[in-house]
Amino acid sequence: MTTVATRSLRVAFLCVAIASLASAQELPFSRAAIGNDTAGAMSALARQAIAAYKDDNRANYLDNLFRLQLVAGRYTDATTTLRSLRALASKGDSRQTGATLLLYSIYARANPGRDGSSFDSTFQKTFREVLTPLDDKTSWLLERPLFVYLPALQQNFNSALKQPKDERTISLADALKLIRAYQVEQVIARIPPLAIPLVEEDNRRRYIVETDIPVKTTDGATICTMIVRPRAARGRLPALLTFTIYAAPAPLLLEARRAASNGYAGVVGYTRGKGCSPDAAMPYTYDGADAAALIDWISAQPWNDGRVGMWGGSYSGFTQWAAAKHMPKALKALMPQASVAPAIDVPMDGNLFLSFVYPWPFYTTDVKALDDSTYNDRARWNRLNRDWYVSGRSYRELDKIDGTPNPIFDTWLSHPTYDSYWQSMIPYENDFARINIPVLQTAGYYYGGPGAAVYYLTQHYKYNPGAQHYLVIGPYDHFQAQRGMVNTLDSTYVLNGYGLDPVALFDMGELRYQWFDYIFKGAPKPALLKDKINYQVMGANVWKHAPSIAAMSTQTLRYNLIALRVGDSYRLSERNPGTKTVVRQNVDLGDRTDADRVSPGGGVVDTTIDTWNGVKFVSNPLQSQIEVSGLFSGRLEFQTNKKDFDFQISLYELTSKNEYVLLSTYWTRASAVADLVHPRLLTPGTRERLDFKSVRLTSRLLQPGSRIVVLINVLKQPDMQVNYGTGADVSDETIADTKESLRIDWFGDSFIDLPVRY
Repeated sequence: MTTVATRSLRVAFLCVAIASLASAQELPFSRAAIGNDTAGAMSALARQAIAAYKDDNRANYLDNLFRLQLVAGRYTDATTTLRSLRALASKGDSRQTGATLLLYSIYARANPGRDGSSFDSTFQKTFREVLTPLDDKTSWLLERPLFVYLPALQQNFNSALKQPKDERTISLADALKLIRAYQVEQVIARIPPLAIPLVEEDNRRRYIVETDIPVKTTDGATICTMIVRPRAARGRLPALLTFTIYAAPAPLLLEARRAASNGYAGVVGYTRGKGCSPDAAMPYTYDGADAAALIDWISAQPWNDGRVGMWGGSYSGFTQWAAAKHMPKALKALMPQASVAPAIDVPMDGNLFLSFVYPWPFYTTDVKALDDSTYNDRARWNRLNRDWYVSGRSYRELDKIDGTPNPIFDTWLSHPTYDSYWQSMIPYENDFARINIPVLQTAGYYYGGPGAAVYYLTQHYKYNPGAQHYLVIGPYDHFQAQRGMVNTLDSTYVLNGYGLDPVALFDMGELRYQWFDYIFKGAPKPALLKDKINYQVMGANVWKHAPSIAAMSTQTLRYNLIALRVGDSYRLSERNPGTKTVVRQNVDLGDRTDADRVSPGGGVVDTTIDTWNGVKFVSNPLQSQIEVSGLFSGRLEFQTNKKDFDFQISLYELTSKNEYVLLSTYWTRASAVADLVHPRLLTPGTRERLDFKSVRLTSRLLQPGSRIVVLINVLKQPDMQVNYGTGADVSDETIADTKESLRIDWFGDSFIDLPVRY
C-alpha cells in the first residue's frame, strides 16, 4: 500500500513509538507546579527537552521538535522546523497530515502577533490568506481539525500527566508525550473560535448548502434531508448518501462538505422521525424502504446524474444493506464500515441479548436529535444492570426495574431468534443474489467487529458467487474501522495495549474517495484492494490479500482440549491421546456474590486474562513462526445437566514475555450454534457435539516461544442475559429456575482448528 519511506513518515507524524529515545534520561519536573502555572511549567519542561532531545530519524525528530518549540515559545524556530517537516510530509500519502501541519504553521506564524498586533488578528489574517487560494479538498482538510472534541484532548493531557506528586523528575520519553498532548490541546482550545467564522464564510463561496428538505416515502412518512454541492460544478453530479438515525447536524454537514469537496453531491438522510421529520422514530423497521425512496428522489433531481453511492459506518452501514435489499435503480455502489446487522450482532449475538444496547432506543428516539444526557448516564445503566442481576428477576423486567418503559427493546425481546421480523430488515438468503453492485466493506478485528461484516460478505458470495465485494480489515475497533487510524490531530495509536504496525495506519476517509472515484470517475482501483480480502497481519507490518476468507490460510492446525492439569490450566495438545478423563466445570447460576467483581485483563495485549467461570487450555511453546489468519473453528464434545447455556471461547497468543495477545473471540447460546433461526436444545445427561466457526476474523504473526491459549467461559454476568438452562425463553427465566448448578463435562475429543500459514 505504501513505500518504506512513506511508512517511516507515518510513524513519525502519528507518534506510533519513540523507540530511539533515551527513555531513562530524566528531566527535573514536578507535577505540583502544573496546578500553579501550567503554561510556565510546560514551557520550562519544553526548554529542557529541546536541549536533551536527539533522534536519528529526521522525520521523528522534526515532528517532536516543532511541538517542543511551540510550547517553549520559540515560534520562529517552530516555523522553520514545520517548513522542513511539511517538505517531508509532501512525499507521503496522507493529505490530512500535510493540512494539519499547515494549520500548526499558521498558529506558529501568529505567535507573537506580527508588528505588535494581537495573536487573534494576526492569526485570522494569516488563516484567510492561506485558506482562500486552496483547492476544495485541501481547504476541507484544513477545516477538519477545528471540530475535534476538545474535552477528549484535555483528557489526553490529564492522562499523560500521571507522575506522582512527590516525584521530582520525568523521563524524556514521558516528557515528549506530555508536551505533545499539551501542545495539541492548547492549539485546539485557542484557534477554532477564530478560524470557524472564516471557514464558514469561505464555504459559502465554495458550496451550495440545503438543509431540512422533506422527502416523502412511499407510505407517506417524511425523511429529513441535507444536501451540499460544489458551486463550481459543471453539469450533473453523482451523489454520495449517508442514511443515519444519528441526527447530529454539525459532523454530518462536515462530511457532506467533504463529499462536495471531492466533486460529489453530498447527501445526508435522517431516518424517519429524526430531524425535521414529524413521524415517530423506529429503528431498523422502515429503513430499507425509506432509503430506497430517498435514492429514487435523489436520482430525479436536476443536479444528479442518476447515480447514487452509499457510505457510512455502524448503523449507517446497516442502512446500506437495508437499501440494497430493495435495489433501487440509481444505487450503484456501497461502502459499509463496521456495519451492524440486526439480530446477527445487535441487539443479540448468537441469540444472546446484550445489555449495552438497552439505553440505545432512548438515545435515538427520545428526541429529534440525540438524547446524549440519557444515553451517557452511565451510573443509571450500571445501576440497572446490577439491580437486575442481584434481584434475579427476568430479563424482560429490565424496564420495570429501571422505572421507564422501553417498548422498542421489549419488542426486540419478543423475537429471540433470527425470525422473519429480523430477516425483513436486511438481505436474507436469495436477496443477496440480486445485489450486483460493487461493495467495499471495512471492519476491525476487535470490539464491535467484524461479525456483521463477515456475515454480509459470506452471504453475498454464497448467493451471488460473481459479486464484486471487497473487505479491508485490520486491528481496529468499531470506531477506527469507520474512521481509520490517521486522525485529524496527533495521538499515540495504541489499541487497548496493542501498538499498531505502521502499515495499519491510514485514513478510511481517503480510502472512501479512492473507492468512489474508481466507481464513478474511472480512477484506478484503490491500491489496497489487490484481492477480495485485504487484511493486515499484526506483528508482521504487512497487508496481505486473498480471494476468499478460506484462502487467508493454507492449512489447519488442530489443538485438542485435554484433561491434563498443568498448574492453573489444562493441556492444549496437537495430539489426542484418547484419554477417557474429562474436564468438569461447575457454575452456580444463582450465585450473586460476583455482582461487584472487577474483571481482570480485557486488553488486546494484557498481563492477565479473566478465567472467572472459565477453563483455560495452554499449548506447548511454538517452535517456529506461525501466521494465524482467518476464522478459527472447532468442535466441542461435552455432557451437561441443562438444556442450554451461554458460553464464550477466547483465543490468545501467550508470548515469551508472558503477555496475552487477544486473537479472536466467539460467544453464543449453545442452542444457536448450528442455526440462529431454529435453535436446538440440548438433552441433559447425553453426550453432545457442537461444531462451530467463529465470526470474527483475525490475522497475526505468532513468534517462536509463544503458546496458544484457549479460554472457555460460561457467561453469567450483569450486562447480558443469564441463561438458566430450562429451555424456555431466556428472557422469562428467573433465578428461581436455577434448581442446581450448571455442570459441564468437557471431553478430550473437543478441539480447536486454527487457520494458519507457515
